[in-house]
Amino acid sequence: MTAPIRHFIDIADIDQEQARAIVDHSAQMKQARKGRTKGACDDQTPLEGRILALIFEKPSTRTRVSFDVAMRQLGGETIVLSAQDLQLGRGESEIDTARVLSRYVDAIMIRGNHHEQVKKLAEAASIPVINGLTDFSHPCQIMADVLTFEEHKGPISGKTLAWVGDGNNVAVSWVHAASKFGFELKLGCPPELGLREDVISWAQRENVSFSVHQDPIEAVKGADCVMSDTWVSMGDENPEARRTILGPYQVNEELMAVARSEAIFMHCLPAYRGAEVTAAVIDGPRSVVFDEAENRLHAQKGILAWCFARDAA
Repeated sequence: MTAPIRHFIDIADIDQEQARAIVDHSAQMKQARKGRTKGACDDQTPLEGRILALIFEKPSTRTRVSFDVAMRQLGGETIVLSAQDLQLGRGESEIDTARVLSRYVDAIMIRGNHHEQVKKLAEAASIPVINGLTDFSHPCQIMADVLTFEEHKGPISGKTLAWVGDGNNVAVSWVHAASKFGFELKLGCPPELGLREDVISWAQRENVSFSVHQDPIEAVKGADCVMSDTWVSMGDENPEARRTILGPYQVNEELMAVARSEAIFMHCLPAYRGAEVTAAVIDGPRSVVFDEAENRLHAQKGILAWCFARDAA
């Protein structure tokens, strides 16, 4: 019997054991590369001869470079495509696009605009599809963030993490991760830009340890990690209104002082100093944002290895 295709669309879709295995394998591969030349392949190259299509409907620094390098270090190759390179951007259906690409490449990573479009690609593809970011979620980022947290603070299970800002796609994936890794998540969000109701309902059904606070101080109090994200992302409407609403949710030294004394700060980047976070915090001793950025590479390798491991099942 052929094993099911392993798509990586949302952390919510995989079980606790699989989520844990991806992070642990990512950590192992990072450790194994210590002291090696950055461009060199790993000692084991399980993806030799494989080709990953990287589709970008939105510009990217970390997602593009980390997936490209990850695939190369695992022995594979990549082909990078924008919406302008594909008929998908001119009205060809996701189903036809997925069927065609499945004949050419071995996996697809898409950084897209609409979550439903990525899900349709996965439903029609006969190869793994990885969600590099959508308007709903950002699962690859959070796998790197869990890896980063554990490097600095030990096992994430039982810890308290605080999200400060709007209930965006990164916040959604943090809720999903809380259900798999067993930590408490406290969200400080303005009511106008809060977490989606369907995500709250899902979290309640899954008995996720989470709470939503309008007061950012209440969200951060006693946290082992404080996290934020840019207030205005690509495609957001009314940027000035968003900045006004989110102004009280800036992560500054006063807010960090409410967290545990050894709490760390994470941000998925790009960051805008003086907006969602002050320079004193993001460039200060409690910030681990560049370790976090580096770990995108190692987490992508863990995700790719997990997706392709289905072939050996």
